[in-house]
Amino acid sequence: MASIFGHALTAFAIGKGFTKEIITWKFCILGIVCSILPDVDVVGFKFAIAYQDFWGHRGFSHSLVFALLLGILITIIFYSKKLNSKTGILLIFYFTICTASHGILDAMTSGGLGIAFFSPFDDTRYFFPWRPIKVSPIGAGKFFSIWGIKVLLSELIWIGIPAGIYILAVRYVKKHKILPSSK
Repeated sequence: MASIFGHALTAFAIGKGFTKEIITWKFCILGIVCSILPDVDVVGFKFAIAYQDFWGHRGFSHSLVFALLLGILITIIFYSKKLNSKTGILLIFYFTICTASHGILDAMTSGGLGIAFFSPFDDTRYFFPWRPIKVSPIGAGKFFSIWGIKVLLSELIWIGIPAGIYILAVRYVKKHKILPSSK
């Protein structure tokens, strides 16, 4: 898996593409939570759930169905008054993309068993052919090691730099009003 830092930065960067009216601290924090939440499946190790099982690490909680369900649920819970509007659809989209970005980044890592993108319909695990991100160790103790430093350096290159470029590009586009307004 990518680290929580890489997942959080990705959600933050994606959020910068939205309008000022939507971007709030709540919006950003919920996006970050969505980007990290798929890794809640690691608690399965404590309950003898095998890595490759449906509920195992990188299983259903890393799927596109889970991403959509979480996007809808977060919007219902935290933005219920906006649910039946264009903003509600954008919020569902954002939280879904933040959640799905987790599996996408994990599919670009150098380790693990792959991602069950199409669970619950197909539990096959997938990686992308290009896997430049060093896999993060599971557990805080292992993260604070040479391995953890290598992961962070890898993420700086493969997540941090693209996220920074995206944020700067969005800022430039917004400042120079290159795209037409949706009003």
